[in-house]
Amino acid sequence: MGHAGAQDRPGGPGGTEPPDAPPAEAAPADGGAPAAGRAGRRPATTAAELARQALLIFDERGFDATTVDDIAAAAGIGRRTFFRYFQSKNDVAWGDFDAHLERMRAALAATPPQTPVLAALHRAILDFNTYPPSEADWHRRRMALILGTPALQAHSTLRYRRWREVVAEFVAERTGRAVTDLVPQAVAWAFLGVAVAGYEQWLTQPGAELTEILDRSLRLLVDGFAHSL
Repeated sequence: MGHAGAQDRPGGPGGTEPPDAPPAEAAPADGGAPAAGRAGRRPATTAAELARQALLIFDERGFDATTVDDIAAAAGIGRRTFFRYFQSKNDVAWGDFDAHLERMRAALAATPPQTPVLAALHRAILDFNTYPPSEADWHRRRMALILGTPALQAHSTLRYRRWREVVAEFVAERTGRAVTDLVPQAVAWAFLGVAVAGYEQWLTQPGAELTEILDRSLRLLVDGFAHSL
């Protein structure tokens, strides 16, 4: 799943650095000078940089105790600029999830028809959750936050639903079923479940390779469904 992010793709069902967002505003909504960031730190200029600032503050103060104003001040931007990048504090945790999910949808749609459904999903989900080594620490922070913060659970449910929809739509298209039928829905829920289980295992094993754990968990599921699809 993961999400996240890139920037830190989220994970949960878990990318690459997101595209630069629009330039930061020259002044906050009240017309004053831009918010001052931490000493010696240049203002954040991309969604990825802003999200990283937020993750650091969440680690220091806790998610619930951190406000949008805190994040904006630490990043050296105004409050209005924050909302150009993210709609809410909750969205910061998920980074560029929506755009990355659309790339996963496109990759599944481009899968050759001779590729088995489960093999296609296996590959697409691994790709969705593959990060360069330089992003591993940020992604671990992100997923620990998403999976371990009660205040984020309701918001996470919305993201997981969109992820399941992509999987169910692909299964339905390839098997000639309605997207609401049992098989597409069961496959989508099951793949989400093993992805989350893989992430939880990964978070308990510092230094472990995420894709190796996810590959093992996905293979368990693929083998189980192989006789049904």
